[in-house]
Amino acid sequence: MAASHPSESSLPSEASAEAPTRASEAGTSEKEAKEQKAFDRWRKTLSLITGLGLSPEEFQAEIEKADRKTCELYKEQLIKTSPGVRFMMNNLVKAGCPLTKNMLDCGPCDSTKSGGFSPDHGILLCQNGFFSKKHQEHTMIHEMIHMYDHCVFNVEWDNLRHHACSEVRAAALSGDCNWSREVRRGFYTFTKQHQECVKRRATLSVQANPNCTSRAAAEKAVNAVFDSCYNDTRPFDEFY
Repeated sequence: MAASHPSESSLPSEASAEAPTRASEAGTSEKEAKEQKAFDRWRKTLSLITGLGLSPEEFQAEIEKADRKTCELYKEQLIKTSPGVRFMMNNLVKAGCPLTKNMLDCGPCDSTKSGGFSPDHGILLCQNGFFSKKHQEHTMIHEMIHMYDHCVFNVEWDNLRHHACSEVRAAALSGDCNWSREVRRGFYTFTKQHQECVKRRATLSVQANPNCTSRAAAEKAVNAVFDSCYNDTRPFDEFY
């Protein structure tokens, strides 16, 4: 009797025999890639914390990149969810000076600032100057009040009294002088704390005006306009 042989069709094909091996290799490669990615992420985080493995320039660039990412994320969230930010944006539209997201720019500043307004360029958010999302929210509202004042009241920023009035309003209405912020700064009293904070913050800002010659000149400008400007809560009905 002739010996029987398995037919060609019943033999495992070369492709099917190799398939498990290839699948196994693919799975191993994918796992290794994930592990490498996780390791690289851990190493980058460690480098940012310790500075090890990075030149001073690389370290600063990574810090600025992370600060900007956080600032932009908070900006997008606050535009959508913050009642104060949305209220000011709506009132800027009503005033004929709409604020677009492109006019709210995140960028690095010196350590003394958290934001700024320029009639020509819009609002700068100091990405390295915020200690919390709430701090960025207050800063956005503060600078929007400056923009509102410039649009509605035609502020002349080289006039110290004009500048002082807008600074008083921005400090009073933005939440910048609420009790928790003052405690964080190391200032806490039980009488007229809000007014004292507004005066102090406004004076510091006016003192930085290139046309201001001294702190005394800044204080004089703030005191001259304080009562009328502190009580002018437009476009809010009351302090935010």
